[in-house]
Amino acid sequence: MKILLIEDETELRKSIEHYLQEEGFLIESVADFNSASNKLADYQYDCILVDITLPQGNGLDLIRQVKKSQSKVGIIIISAKNSIDDKIHGLDLGADDYLPKPFSLAELNSRIKAVIRRNNFGG
Repeated sequence: MKILLIEDETELRKSIEHYLQEEGFLIESVADFNSASNKLADYQYDCILVDITLPQGNGLDLIRQVKKSQSKVGIIIISAKNSIDDKIHGLDLGADDYLPKPFSLAELNSRIKAVIRRNNFGG
């Protein structure tokens, strides 16, 4: 399964990338809005992990972009913004899940598998 990780915090991005590679996922990662937008325009993914606050833009705008072109892709928001309004807004835009930072990598792995399972196998 191919995952795009969009996270600007270098250490967290490396940690998530390493863990998910060990779990057998193919991971591509970017650190800013423009790089993410380019990847999303050029490639298809099974799941996208996106932070809300990014250099050069907002992760919620990326969700809008994705939902226009790749409606079946799973989207999980990973964010330090833990307000109920941010959660509702992200989910209403089309995200499948919202995981507030800090989080367990094992929990993230389980949520990715659940999103992929729902999207690819009808639940």
